[in-house]
Amino acid sequence: SDYRLKEDWQPMANALDRVKALKPINFAWKADGSRVDGFLAHELQEVIPEAVTGEKDATEEYEVTPAVLDEEGNVIEEAVMGTRDVYQGIDQSKIVPLLVAAIQEQQEIINDLKSRIETLENK
Repeated sequence: SDYRLKEDWQPMANALDRVKALKPINFAWKADGSRVDGFLAHELQEVIPEAVTGEKDATEEYEVTPAVLDEEGNVIEEAVMGTRDVYQGIDQSKIVPLLVAAIQEQQEIINDLKSRIETLENK
């Protein structure tokens, strides 16, 4: 996405700590039993809130059967209401910047350790 749409750029900090807080799982979808790797949305939301839409355990009320009105618009029978789940979703692409920053932090650690080993070997 274009830099001209952004302001107040800041380098990501503590990416490794955030990645360590993620809880990846393997699970089966209830709809068809297929197994995939992923996250529970409400757990991911604690670490990367921008990657998750919706709220945990959200529901909404909806009209199952509409109200019956007479010719003048008076209610003869009330609408029958029901409640349904409103599911959370995950935008996996929002996880990528954190993963890249964590890899970069790891590489700095690896490079530092290599340098220390080389220094010890040269003594």
